Amino acid sequence: MTSRVPELIDALLAKSRPIPGLADVAVTDGPEVSGSTARDWLLIGFDGDPGGEFLAAQTVGGWSSLSTGREEQLQVTCAAIANRSDTDVRAARQRVYEIGACLEELLRQDPSLGLASLQVAIEASQLVQDQTDQGVQARLLLTVAGSAFT
Repeated sequence: MTSRVPELIDALLAKSRPIPGLADVAVTDGPEVSGSTARDWLLIGFDGDPGGEFLAAQTVGGWSSLSTGREEQLQVTCAAIANRSDTDVRAARQRVYEIGACLEELLRQDPSLGLASLQVAIEASQLVQDQTDQGVQARLLLTVAGSAFT
């Protein structure tokens, strides 16, 4: 199957890692196994729920011409996570939105991520807040969605 999803995930990772606002944020390719002690994370292709479905992306598409052109509507799941060792929900929420804003600004500046015939933006978000025995965690689920041609 032809899809631009792998290329999009690779571009999101490559362009997110050097963002100055994410210097102290662990940016991962899906559910990576890591010994990192980072408190803040940006997960590309994973919603951050270890008990979830691990859905990375989804697409729908069809032919855009009678020859070889195919249009693909795609969505990549991302998650920004902010952990705190205390119970300050407000601080965790503010931090997770700061992380999400870095990704949003990247896509605002370059909706194609340098890729031909592709345009994406953050089209949906969900905030999850949880108090754990290690402190509060805020998780901002982001749907990077748009169109691509193959």
